[in-house]
Amino acid sequence: MRKSAEAFRTISEVATMLDVPAHVLRFWESRFTQIAPVKRGGGRRYYRPADVTLLRGIQHLLYEDGLTIKGVQKILKDKGIKHVNSIGTVEPVAAAPVDLAAIIAQLETLRTSIVATL
Repeated sequence: MRKSAEAFRTISEVATMLDVPAHVLRFWESRFTQIAPVKRGGGRRYYRPADVTLLRGIQHLLYEDGLTIKGVQKILKDKGIKHVNSIGTVEPVAAAPVDLAAIIAQLETLRTSIVATL
């Protein structure tokens, strides 16, 4: 059963979605005051969809654009959360499906021609 797009997410769910360890999310939370998940009993964090979008934007700026923490902080200060959110709403392009059978057939043909030349 899948959660609604509007459902709150736990830190482990968000970490899995972004493919980063949970401690990275806690670190980003300490560096970016704009990240403010709801905290429940025992300090459990629940991220709203807007939090996840912001985290995606921050992740893109850090990992794809190669900015530093200070660089992303400056962008947040100068251009605002909406700008970083707009970066986070861009869905990653799915990888093209791979036809393993065709690749194996090509490799076998290549191997046969190499063996024939030796």
